[in-house]
Amino acid sequence: MSFFKTLRKIRSNEKGATAVEYGLIVSLIVIAILGSLRAVADENTGLWARVQSAVTEVMGG
Repeated sequence: MSFFKTLRKIRSNEKGATAVEYGLIVSLIVIAILGSLRAVADENTGLWARVQSAVTEVMGG
């Protein structure tokens, strides 16, 4: 009889499912952060390219 009690207890345990859900949420947040950082990095690179171009033009290069 204790085997069936243990089996029911294991089947009703939802801690693993909750951990998986939290893992999925965290992974989506990380993907969003990486996408945002990529967009900021691209904009920053473009900004410094324009600055370099302007400085080169002013310096007569």
